Amino acid sequence: MQFPTDKNYYKILGVSRDASAETIKKRYRKLAKTHHPDANAGSKKSEDKFKLVSEAYGVLGNAEKRRAYDRFSPRSQSSAEPARGRRRRARSDKSRYGYGSGETGPRAEYREPFPREGFQEEVSIDPNFPTRGFDLQFLVNVPLVTAALGGKVPFSYEKYVKCTHCSGSGNAVDCSACKGRKQVVKEVSIDVKIPPGIVDQYTLRMENKGGEGRNGGPPGDLLLKVCIEPHPKFNRVKSDIYSEVLISFELAEKGGDLKVNTLDSVMTIPVEEGTLTGEDYRIPGMGASTPWGKKRGDFIVKFAVADP
Repeated sequence: MQFPTDKNYYKILGVSRDASAETIKKRYRKLAKTHHPDANAGSKKSEDKFKLVSEAYGVLGNAEKRRAYDRFSPRSQSSAEPARGRRRRARSDKSRYGYGSGETGPRAEYREPFPREGFQEEVSIDPNFPTRGFDLQFLVNVPLVTAALGGKVPFSYEKYVKCTHCSGSGNAVDCSACKGRKQVVKEVSIDVKIPPGIVDQYTLRMENKGGEGRNGGPPGDLLLKVCIEPHPKFNRVKSDIYSEVLISFELAEKGGDLKVNTLDSVMTIPVEEGTLTGEDYRIPGMGASTPWGKKRGDFIVKFAVADP
């Protein structure tokens, strides 16, 4: 397995060579969020930095590739390095990553993962190296009843996937589908699991459902912001559901039984004699689920009396 000879992936991510997989993952996500093109108005500089971070994580985030990189990378440190040199670099995090100015000697090789403002550095990207796919964000419409009780909603979206015509090789001579880009846009359909009691504007994260990576890199994530659709008969207030029901003047005057539709059933409730418009009847435990379905709120029937 060959790696670019001019790149130190640990330095790019700003982590030590003995960093845990979880530390590397957290650092990558932080840098990817900071330099994502969508968060920087399409800046070419940010896009290059984002690709470089993705390239580094494509290696260090994979245990097998990381071992190979540590073994064959020309930047890997020899185990025979004098202990004095190791102690000198380990004095502090600031000296280790080269935060200070005018430093010379062993510590000078360490710098911040990206140049400071005003510092120009040419970024070299290997087009054949594994790169993580982009995160995608969309809005998903969820019916009120599904949001209240949980369930699934179908969702379709477009994303970049590996070109099947050339198997992702990107050979422009042989592939007229991707024209050398290695990927094509494809519409995909999935069932989105909606947790019970979810609230409006909540963002669901679906790991590995975003754009596919390039050259074997990991896929991005899919982020869906929930938009709860209004219901013609029900109104939700936190975990309670309100339903206005029109009853006849005779039923309101004399009282009796009334069938009403709740979120998931049909129930018979009593109407008291002399019921007036605006009065209500509460059915405990038949409303919306509290977040993540621990219990349910109430279903409140509000009466509206028709003219005699």
